[in-house]
Amino acid sequence: MDTVEKIVEDFASDIAMSSFSGTRLRDMIRAIRACKTAAEERAVVRCECAAIRTAISENEPALRHRNMAKLMFIHMLGYPTHFAQMECLKLIAAAGYPEKRVGYLGLMLLLDERQEVLMLVTNSLKQDLNHPNQFIVGLALCALGNICSAEMARDLSPEVERLMRSREVNTKKKAALCSIRIVRKVPDLAENFMALAASLLKEKHHGVLISAIQLCTELCKASKDALEYLRKNCIEGLVRILRDVSNSSYAPEYDVSGIADPFLHIRVLKLMRILGQGDANCSEYMNDILAQVATKTESNKNAGNAILYECVQTIMGIEATSGLRVLAINILGRFLSNRDNNIRYVALNMLMRAIAVDALAVQRHRTTILECVKDADASIRKRALELVFLLVNDTNVKPLTKELIDYLSIADPDFKGDLTSKICSIVEKFSQEKLWYLDQMFKVLSLAGNHVKDDVCHALIVVLSNASELQGYSVRSLYKALQAYGKQGSLVRVAVWCIGEYGEMLVNNVGMLDGEEKITVTESDAVDAVEIALNRHSADATTGAMCLVALLKLSSRFPSTSERVKQIVARNKENVVLELQQRSIEFSSIIQRHQSIRSSLLERMPVLDEASYLVKRATATQATISANKLAPTVAPGGLKLPNGVAKPTSAPLADLLDLSSDGAPASTTTSTTPNDFLQDLLGIGGVYLQLLAQIFLWTFYPLDHPHHRMARLDKRSLNLFMLYLKLSICSVVCHQLHLFLQRLNPHIRYLKTWICSMVCHQVHLFLDQKKQFTHQ
Repeated sequence: MDTVEKIVEDFASDIAMSSFSGTRLRDMIRAIRACKTAAEERAVVRCECAAIRTAISENEPALRHRNMAKLMFIHMLGYPTHFAQMECLKLIAAAGYPEKRVGYLGLMLLLDERQEVLMLVTNSLKQDLNHPNQFIVGLALCALGNICSAEMARDLSPEVERLMRSREVNTKKKAALCSIRIVRKVPDLAENFMALAASLLKEKHHGVLISAIQLCTELCKASKDALEYLRKNCIEGLVRILRDVSNSSYAPEYDVSGIADPFLHIRVLKLMRILGQGDANCSEYMNDILAQVATKTESNKNAGNAILYECVQTIMGIEATSGLRVLAINILGRFLSNRDNNIRYVALNMLMRAIAVDALAVQRHRTTILECVKDADASIRKRALELVFLLVNDTNVKPLTKELIDYLSIADPDFKGDLTSKICSIVEKFSQEKLWYLDQMFKVLSLAGNHVKDDVCHALIVVLSNASELQGYSVRSLYKALQAYGKQGSLVRVAVWCIGEYGEMLVNNVGMLDGEEKITVTESDAVDAVEIALNRHSADATTGAMCLVALLKLSSRFPSTSERVKQIVARNKENVVLELQQRSIEFSSIIQRHQSIRSSLLERMPVLDEASYLVKRATATQATISANKLAPTVAPGGLKLPNGVAKPTSAPLADLLDLSSDGAPASTTTSTTPNDFLQDLLGIGGVYLQLLAQIFLWTFYPLDHPHHRMARLDKRSLNLFMLYLKLSICSVVCHQLHLFLQRLNPHIRYLKTWICSMVCHQVHLFLDQKKQFTHQ
């Protein structure tokens, strides 16, 4: 195969070189663009590189700059060009400007500051920085500003400082930009440029001003001393620059959409924000000019909006007066009415930060922010919803919640999850009356019950159990909601729980509130509602289990429906869901055989401790947040764990039989008390016990059995039960061996294989004997 590829590439090379002269850059580019395959392109590049190597070895100065231009094009195509690095140095050392221009360009493209070859160019750079030709000096400054290393910065900083005092505008501008690189590489040199940067702010040329302002910004980040120096010596100059550029007349060289040099505007505003942050004196000096910029700048063009946004950021970042902050927030409010989604998004982001500064001013734009929640753009909706959540307080919680719930009915399905979560958080955090809390939660469950989380439903049930005076109202409200919105899963679970607990209140209209209309619900209607919910959500084990419990309790509350409940429960004995199957068998036994204890067994649940539940929930939430921050998503060389689940620490020979789940560490302590010993016997591992239970049910209740249930324990069933018991005893013995081996040398790994093989052998014997019984 390699031979075939080589023949194809040689053939492509012959085709390419047949129409390729290799003398000019234009010819090489034309030949490369004419290639139809990657193989032809590689052939052209390979031949050209060979020609360049030949020219390098023959030391042809006349073709050096042309070859370097070709190498830069080849480098941009992604091919290696390291063999010609020294040619850059030769071109830089040449006397002519054209050679130096190509040499410096190749130096910046083909090399970086990590190359050792770069040390050889330091002397050439120093000579060019002292050259009388300003264009050659500019080339050296550009190269130094792009690939300067720390050693080069220390060696050449005196020349750059001298050039910042030059009379040439372009030289001063490039020297200021080069000094930014020097300060970043060697922050200790910042003090050498403080006075020079302050002096450049007196220049008239906008290019020099922008470079000087950028240098001042970098100095403030690099040194606290520089920050204090610039606060004392630059504030007046910055205010003057901003006033001049704001009041300047039309200048074609600086005009952008009718705005005079918006780039200089923005640079000055950013530096003023850094200098005024935490300094009341500087902030007071800036207030007037910031108010002037905020009021005079046009907002109908992007350049003006950019200046206004930067002005708002500066006002919010310094110690501005309250009136100036209100002006800035009003500008953001105007941004929210703009058609451009980008402008609205940045306005929402800025308003979220402005709440911490002046929440009252942001509240004035609450209506506009609520409209953004209904926007067609998903990112704007999400950001606006987060902002609304921050705006909620005790005084506006009811109107804001009403607006959000009204929008919930027409919201997109993708957005309903976030919206529901925020509404539930608002209602739980700011509810002052239990009746209002229950009404809002019932509305949310009715409109978006499939998006409500389980912990919210649990918290609602806890509140219901504690609100004895509202239990009748709640069960009636949930019954009516269940009739209209029966497909909402969380609503069904809460409703059937309430009907099961407070069914007699529903039928007898107990606990009527003022203005509440009476409803007529019979005992049979209550059972019908639960039965419909059970049939509709039979695939959901949690909802089905709650429906069965509610039916069992209704059989005790309403004795006349006991026979019907018995039939409904019996129908679920054949359910494919193991949980529902087991509950149906147990509940049928309670209804048929335990009439004497049924009433006491099915009494109303005791009142749940709301305070302890809230503490437990807050602790669990905090633990989940901490686990999300600390636990890696994928352990090195280990299992991929879900978010929020920390990887357990490994213990010697822990979980020898792999019976524990991945999410919990195996216990390594030995049991001494009888209760602990019983736990050792039965608590071998959740996954393994579930497997044994499924084998047991599969043995006794095969799906193809005509009755699907064992009517009596005949001899065959007893034999099968004895086989199951043997397997259980075998597993207990293996578990005890596991506990014993944990106290031995943890490096004895071969024992694990032996014990596993023993268990597998017992399971194999068990299945063989079961097959024989099945054939019989």
